[in-house]
Amino acid sequence: MGIKILGTGSYLPPKVVHNDEIGKSLDTNDEWIFSHTGIHSRHVAGDGETTSTMAAKAGKLALEAANVKPEEVGLVIVATSTPDYNPFPSTACVVQGMLGCVNAGAFDLQAACAGFIYALEQARGFVNFYPDKKALVIGSETLTRVVDWSDRSSCILFGDGAGALVLGNDEAPGVASTKTTAHTILGADGNGSHFIMRTGGTRDALPFSENGVPMKPESVERPEMTLMGHDVFMFAVKTLSKVARDLCESLGTSPEELDRVFAHQANSRIIEATARRMKLPLSKFWLNLETTANTSAASVPISLDQAVKAGELKDGMKIIMVGFGAGLTYAGTYCTWPNL
Repeated sequence: MGIKILGTGSYLPPKVVHNDEIGKSLDTNDEWIFSHTGIHSRHVAGDGETTSTMAAKAGKLALEAANVKPEEVGLVIVATSTPDYNPFPSTACVVQGMLGCVNAGAFDLQAACAGFIYALEQARGFVNFYPDKKALVIGSETLTRVVDWSDRSSCILFGDGAGALVLGNDEAPGVASTKTTAHTILGADGNGSHFIMRTGGTRDALPFSENGVPMKPESVERPEMTLMGHDVFMFAVKTLSKVARDLCESLGTSPEELDRVFAHQANSRIIEATARRMKLPLSKFWLNLETTANTSAASVPISLDQAVKAGELKDGMKIIMVGFGAGLTYAGTYCTWPNL
């Protein structure tokens, strides 16, 4: 009884770009990229594919796995930093229409690479107070369309994809759940907002020139991404391990008792360093960035679905989902799968 993850789904575009292909236009190669990031290739959204179309495909698969009809869904949340439109309408509304979730509210959530865990916590609260409704939580990104493909330090890191979960509450209708195995930490450090950023928001847009004449669209500079790699690395390793330890401590357990850790797939060296700090074998960490790269908010749900499909995430397993991202944001959830 209580709040549960009823089904998972994910979608990766069929187009794959290998490191050697990137090396044709940049001063790099597969050996260098893999040794520094753990990435060999990434999926790239093709013609006609968008954040919403990928989200809808992952969401449809999650609904089917959960045996939940679209009209049973009461809330659709899409965690993304690469929405179809900037800033409205929300990608979640587009997905709600695609899937036919006619009884659902919908909104986007932007907390960068930690966004999916933020969204999961929002959905958990929703199904707790509305036990007769289901929530569809999706992380979806088309990051390859916003990176600078001439910047070797950043473009090699990212890929596209979507992952989704369906949440439900099997308590009696109208009764909030008192049964939970989950504990969540949501946090942020705005002092590091300049570590990872992309320009192009309202603070960078000047509607009028100095003489009061409206500016032409082409006079506004193209958005640019800034990634301070060393600072991000230090923050990530320290934060991921601390969040995981704090989650375990809050529930009177220890990291050694964990069955799996689903950390945001940003860089293999970050995950390896986190494992060392936690004194855990790397085998307890789910790793897929070798073929997916960094899919930001889609990273954790893609990993969960892959683990379910591979038979490596079983009922009763004690797991932690943990991530960090621009903002700076961080988040973690400890649960006994599939209970929240």
